[in-house]
Amino acid sequence: TPSLLRSPKGFPRLKNDTFLRAARGEDTEYTPVWCMRQAGRYLPEFRETRAAQDFFATCRSPKLCCELTLQPLRRFPLDAAIIFSDILVVPQALGMEVVMVPSKGPTFTEPLKEVEDLLKLRQKVDVTAELGYVFQAITLTRHNLEGRVPLIGFSGAPWTLMSYMIEGGGSTTMAKAKSWLYRYPEASHQLLRLLADVITDYLVGQVAAGAQALQLFESHAGHLGPEQFQDFALPYIRAIAQDVKSKLKEEALPLVPMIIFAKDAHYALHDLARAGYEVVGLDWTIRPQDARTQTGKDVTLQGNLDPCALYAPKEKIGELVKKMLEAFGTQRYIANLGHGLYPDMNPEHVGAFVEAVHAHSRHINKH
Repeated sequence: TPSLLRSPKGFPRLKNDTFLRAARGEDTEYTPVWCMRQAGRYLPEFRETRAAQDFFATCRSPKLCCELTLQPLRRFPLDAAIIFSDILVVPQALGMEVVMVPSKGPTFTEPLKEVEDLLKLRQKVDVTAELGYVFQAITLTRHNLEGRVPLIGFSGAPWTLMSYMIEGGGSTTMAKAKSWLYRYPEASHQLLRLLADVITDYLVGQVAAGAQALQLFESHAGHLGPEQFQDFALPYIRAIAQDVKSKLKEEALPLVPMIIFAKDAHYALHDLARAGYEVVGLDWTIRPQDARTQTGKDVTLQGNLDPCALYAPKEKIGELVKKMLEAFGTQRYIANLGHGLYPDMNPEHVGAFVEAVHAHSRHINKH
């Protein structure tokens, strides 16, 4: 549709819309590919750019976010860019302090311990005031991409953000956060609703700033069983898709494709495929055929190569990609990894992955 190419901010015309066409379920000449964490520490130029800066200071610099977003595109013929940012900017917008601790990762100085702590959170968030730096980064990057590929915006999903806010950082069990679901279900819903409202405004703001697709990361889905997922994750995932779309319509903004990536939530694939997203992202623990069966014909699938496959020799990566494309089919499919790139990966192997997707999908399409 012409509206996707026309933009209020006078952005350059999009030259390669293969990723957007696949996301909307249209035919593509080849299978598009991008990688979660493609802007990351596996690139020496990323480490160099980031060296002197505090992590969240980098996130707050539109110029640095733009540079980091573009780096992988200078190396690889990827079909999409994803804005460099972090899911924890949303808890920051709610008034929580998060610092990046070397070799430990993100750490909340004062996690939520008691239900009363919810009162410390901002109940009304002006996303432009709190997260305008992300919007500026998106607009700047859209211009500097010069229409080469579409730009993806993203957010963490409510349960994943809630779990960080209570755990105070990463956790192998999420026991503190999950205990809230069992002990304080009402307060949990109150927090999840607050997060869903902020995330909705945040995602709409990203589209207004120039994002051409949106991905919602429910990275901690695997810590929930099917029932808890049904109660505390899925309703908010659904509400976000619905509310973002109705606000985009209200504000006469483009209706961009939305991707839901709920890691380790195979038990919920059937529901996720009907949650209002055009694309369902998959981790590497599910067979492509099973995923197709559970999700049906009306959504595009994205994923799901095991990131550790990139440690294999390049020829082996090519074989694994070919097998993956044969299993998913080349249409209504976006190739990706089943999780983000790891910091010690060889950039050349990332290149081999991207090129194998393009070469094998073109070959399969011809024959």
